[in-house]
Amino acid sequence: MRPLRYAINVTLDGCVDHRAGTPDEAMHRHWAERLAQADALLFGRVTYEMMEAAWRLPATGVRPEGMAEWMEPFARTIDAAKKYVVSSTLDRPDWNAELVRGDLGEAVRRLKGEPGNGLFVGGVTLPLALAELGLIDEYEFVVQPRLAGHGPTLFAGLSTHLDLTLVGRLEFGSGAVALRYAPRR
Repeated sequence: MRPLRYAINVTLDGCVDHRAGTPDEAMHRHWAERLAQADALLFGRVTYEMMEAAWRLPATGVRPEGMAEWMEPFARTIDAAKKYVVSSTLDRPDWNAELVRGDLGEAVRRLKGEPGNGLFVGGVTLPLALAELGLIDEYEFVVQPRLAGHGPTLFAGLSTHLDLTLVGRLEFGSGAVALRYAPRR
């Protein structure tokens, strides 16, 4: 069974707005390596569209103007990755993606049941639903050394607490810290 890993950047005060972080070369390298270990990515529509707008490479294969050279390995990794999109409103994703419809728990259990190294999920709304269903096998939070002073925050509305065990830790030169946790079962 493939594990489902949730990963996200978060500020010290809990903000997960993608514009609130402080991206750097080491962090992009870390995320490229982590994504390359997955068989596929799982996104809700909003996260899928946001990631596509930011990271889809042009058909020419030339790095878009404004993208730093050190961002290119991450862009190539996410661009090439197989993607599953959970959405009832998106008609046809075309960024190496296919739609996931119907019962979320059933669909994700089916994806997890396929052979491979694992799946990565990102975003805010979809991971809340997956956590409620007990389907996330690992959580990775890259904690940014910043106070954002605004939201959105993670797991707002979670119906019960979820106890986690620290399984990995990595410090970046920027002061950010990647913390990996597994649910206590």
